[in-house]
Amino acid sequence: MFRGAGTALLTPFKNDQSVDYDSLKKICRMQVDSRIDAIIVLGTTGESPVIDLDERQKIIETVIEEVNGKAEIIIGSGTNDTKDVVALNRIAEELKADGLLIVNPYYNKGTQESLLDHYKYISERTPLPIMLYNVPSRTGMNLLPETAVSIHESCPNVISIKEASGNISQIARLMSIKPDTFDIYSGNDDQTLPIMTLGGKGIISVFSNAYPRELKKLTEAILKGDLDAARKLNNKYLSMMNALFIETSPMPLKYVMSKLKFCENVLRLPLSKVSANTEKILDEEINKLSQL
Repeated sequence: MFRGAGTALLTPFKNDQSVDYDSLKKICRMQVDSRIDAIIVLGTTGESPVIDLDERQKIIETVIEEVNGKAEIIIGSGTNDTKDVVALNRIAEELKADGLLIVNPYYNKGTQESLLDHYKYISERTPLPIMLYNVPSRTGMNLLPETAVSIHESCPNVISIKEASGNISQIARLMSIKPDTFDIYSGNDDQTLPIMTLGGKGIISVFSNAYPRELKKLTEAILKGDLDAARKLNNKYLSMMNALFIETSPMPLKYVMSKLKFCENVLRLPLSKVSANTEKILDEEINKLSQL
């Protein structure tokens, strides 16, 4: 898969709650112009649980057409029904996506052993490369380093993991036991620097929806080994990275993107607009970055 900066793309909606395909195209053009390395479609940031199948098809088609091969396209297809994941994968296969992002099954959860069975069943039924997605705060289940390595060894097309556990010790452990054929990506903007300096391949970012050029500068500095520059850039952007998570993501991001005139500040329930206090904090962060 990619090396560097990947954007966990939001899904813009119109005020009537329909998907705003014009804004989606505009955001994709901005990402490409910023030389983003990958676009991850219909993950958590894309509000995937509230997107129906017809919308899913058209969203993926729109992104692939607009990006036109200038960045890798990875499709979020994870859910808590294994057979549904296989069905969603077929849409990505038919539309010629570059890879899949598959989150741990949530709510019914299972065990570490059942995770291996889950991913093995899926991997045997798709030719596309798979990125595991570990985000215990969303799923209620932690994918342990040893399990991730076992899944990779049992499933040749499971080639990477988006690690959003927030546990740097766990990620360092995974880095120390994994083979070179298995790549790690940061799933948290504020951990881009530590994870990539440990050997991570890149970041799947919320921040880069609004600030792709800034994230690209940070990942390029890390990959070049210019840690002095990387630390300075990280310190510049960290406050906004954290502000984007002071309420459930992508609620703060939608507000920021609306203020930057990329889309309306519209979410689908059960998510809703951020509070007035959060708006004030985000306005301050937008102003800070506009002056850099």
